[in-house]
Amino acid sequence: MSTYTVTIPEDSEVFGATTGGFARFEYSAAVRAHGLLFIAGQVGYRPDGSLPETIEEQTEWVLRRTEEILRIEGLAMSDLVEVVSYHPDMQEHLAGFLETKKRFVKEPFPAWSMIGVSGLARPEFLLEVRAVAAYPDRAAR
Repeated sequence: MSTYTVTIPEDSEVFGATTGGFARFEYSAAVRAHGLLFIAGQVGYRPDGSLPETIEEQTEWVLRRTEEILRIEGLAMSDLVEVVSYHPDMQEHLAGFLETKKRFVKEPFPAWSMIGVSGLARPEFLLEVRAVAAYPDRAAR
């Protein structure tokens, strides 16, 4: 199996100072394999490394980071085929999450699972999202 690791450029306007986290925690932002792009869980850091306090802002940054990884690979949000979001307090934050999400995710919608969890890596994280995108089928062009 041939895989390719996606590297986020250090001068990324969306990731900014947070690109060092991939090396520090020893994981890839995304990996391409078998025509699919597997995007690691994204959290709502701003480029300066600060974390917004609201679910709306964290959702925006999570989806902007996901969108940036897709862009680096020549893909778009419409290429997502599966998304899983993890919510430590889904009841409190669901409305704000859904309102912000609809600005980024349009039809055709990916398969999406929303999972309530007891916690994420930091208590300040209100959301984490991982995703899988499919590269266009060259034969279908």
